[in-house]
Formats: sequence, structure tokens, C-alpha cells
Amino acid sequence: MNIKTVFRALRHQNYRLFFAGQSISLIGTWMQQIAVSWLVYRMTNSPFLLGLVGFSSQIATFLLAPLAGVIADRHHRHRLLLITQSLAMTQAAVLYVVFALHLIQVWHIILLSLFLGAVNAFDIPVRQSFTVDMLDNKEDLSNAIALNSSMVNAARLIGPSIGGILISLYGEGTCFLINALSYIAVLLSLVMMKLPRRERLNRHEASVARQFAEGFAYAFNFIPIRAILMLLSLVSMVAGGLTSLMPVFARDIFHGGARALGLLMAASGMGALAGAIYLAGRRTVLGLGSKIAVMATLFGVAVVIFSRAPVLAVGAPVLLLCGFGMMVQMASSNIMLQTMVEEDKRGRVMSFYTMAFMGLSPFGSLLAGFWAARVGGAFTLLFGGAFSIIGAVMFALYLPKIRTFVRPLYVKKGIIVESVQG
Repeated sequence: MNIKTVFRALRHQNYRLFFAGQSISLIGTWMQQIAVSWLVYRMTNSPFLLGLVGFSSQIATFLLAPLAGVIADRHHRHRLLLITQSLAMTQAAVLYVVFALHLIQVWHIILLSLFLGAVNAFDIPVRQSFTVDMLDNKEDLSNAIALNSSMVNAARLIGPSIGGILISLYGEGTCFLINALSYIAVLLSLVMMKLPRRERLNRHEASVARQFAEGFAYAFNFIPIRAILMLLSLVSMVAGGLTSLMPVFARDIFHGGARALGLLMAASGMGALAGAIYLAGRRTVLGLGSKIAVMATLFGVAVVIFSRAPVLAVGAPVLLLCGFGMMVQMASSNIMLQTMVEEDKRGRVMSFYTMAFMGLSPFGSLLAGFWAARVGGAFTLLFGGAFSIIGAVMFALYLPKIRTFVRPLYVKKGIIVESVQG
């Protein structure tokens, strides 16, 4: 694999700044996430409350992401990111102060999680749409999306590992403080960018409601986009349940502690990072449809195996496959959507991607917590993995029809011609 090919998007200065700032900030984000999960389970011993916190941290993303997509298409994305990142830093700082003053209660965590979820509802689709604005050469878009995924999952690998150690040594508050400080890096990177003036798309032509309806019709009447989003939604729900139940497996099934939880999260992150690097090395978007089907199947099979793992030494390696399959499927979906979408609808389509990727995950967390309290975490994940496999098979059967719609679009954009010439 050619290193220059894998990291080719980094030749763009604005993207280099973004990549550096986000890499630091995301490590803090994952440290806070594992600290919150461990704190809630330590305080309550309740799988249901663990799932409820996961639900509250992302339900706002499901409800507000469509509005955020319209805003991303109407306003300056760079300025919107400065606002959302500042608000996320504020949330982490408040969480640390409440913890440091020994006032922390589960309802504090739920409220702050709801707030952060509302911020992320705007931040994620805006950030996804902003990727193309940072590139001088739009042919590097698929590589930049893959590098974004590798950045997230490198942080997912590093953050929980460091977080698990810090929790065992100093407590959860240290992770909250580090996360708050880490946002300084991404804010500085945004301030240092030099961006061309961007026209505010569709600002006066239609109302917000009309633009939302237009974006919804565009996304769900086009078969390839609809099929990708439906499979993504299913895998996301199962992944949300898997993440929310990780403390249950770490403590009650594998008989470990915070470090065991950090190891499980890191294993999943390592697999996801490998998947993102694999995608970054690809030069073309052709063939990603079949990759989506295969990797969703791999994810489902790995979840089924993990649900039956008796010890940590078995469970952690299986999570490598979970992370790899989930990341390749989700990042491939992102690349295909951004390659197909019309520019003036990019923000709205990415808001639906955010709803599928992040917005439905809390429902998976809530359902997993509900069923884990009744039938156990192992059986809950067993059924979740089985549903992922069924969804992947249905997508694969539908793939020939999807290609009949995508191929003319790729011919029009010159993607197939460029691929053949290359």
C-alpha cells in the first residue's frame, strides 16, 4: 500500500489543520465517553440506566439532525463549527466542575448528555459537509472521508486505553478535564484556516420546512441513498447496543474492571482504524456497494461470536472484527453518499446519514439496556448480530438494482471513465 496514496488528502493545508486539531480533540472525547459509562455503572449497577445515558447522549441527534442539515446548506459551515465545538468544550468543563465538587448525580449526566447530543446534532452533519470545503481538489474527497474515519478510530483506540488507566489511578474527573482542554486544539485549527468565500446556498429561495421536505424527498426517493441509509440504521442500532453493554461484559462476564473496559473499547477501535486505513488506500469508489454488504455481514457474525465469548482473551480479538466490519461499512456508505449527492443538498443528505449513523444508535442503547435487564447482555447481542446479518443479506440481494441507478450517475460525473483510464 502506497503511503502517499493513503494520506493524499493531507496535501491540502486546511485539511491538515483540521486533521491535527480533531485528532487531539477526539482522544479527549473518547476518554470522556468511557469515563461517563464507567461512572454511571459504578454509581448505579444498572444496565438499564447505562442504556438510558447512551440514549440521552444521542437522541437529540436523531431529532435535530434534519434541521441541522438545512442550516448546513444555508449558512457558513466554518462558523457553525466554531460555535458547535465551543459549546462541546463548555459541556465537558461543566461535567468536570460538577464532578470535582462531588455533586455529580445520574440526572446531571443525563442532562449534560442531552445537551451534548443537541450540539452534536448540528456539529456532525456540518462537519461531514465541511470536508469538501477544505479540499482544493475534490477528487481527494473519498480519501479525506476515509482519513476522517481513521482519525476517529485512532482516537477510539488511544482514548479508552488512556482513559481506563486514568480512571483506575485518579478517577473519572481527570478524563472530563482533559476532554475540555482538548477542544482548544480544534478551535485553533479552525481559526487558522484560510477558506475562500462560500456562497450561502438556498438561503432565500425557500423556507426551512420546504427545504427539509425537498431534501427528504431527494434522499428517500433515490433508491441507492435509501438502501444505504436503511442498512446503516440497522447496523448503527446494533453497534449502539454493543457499546452500551460493554461495561456489563467487562465487569460481570469477563470479571474485569475499568482497564478491561478500556481494552475492549481499544480492540474495537483498532479494528475500525484498520478498516479506515484500508479504505484510505483505495483509489476509486467503484465496488463499495459490495463492500457495504460484506462488511455488514462480518460485523453481524462478529457480534454473534462476541455474545458467546466466555473470557476477555476471546472477546477482545473478536471486537477487532466488529470494529473493522462496522467501520468499512459505515465509511463506505459515507463515501458513496457524498459521491452521489448534489452539492446544494449535501448538508441535508449528510444530516440523514447522521440520523442513521448516530441518531438511531441511542435507540439501540435503550433497547439493549431494556433487554439486557431481562434476558442478559449475551442474548441481547446474539439477536442483534443476527438482525445485522439478515439486513446485510437483503442489501446484497438488492445490490444489482442499486447499481443500475448509480452507474449512469458515475458516468455523468466521470468516475467510471477516470477509473478505467487509471
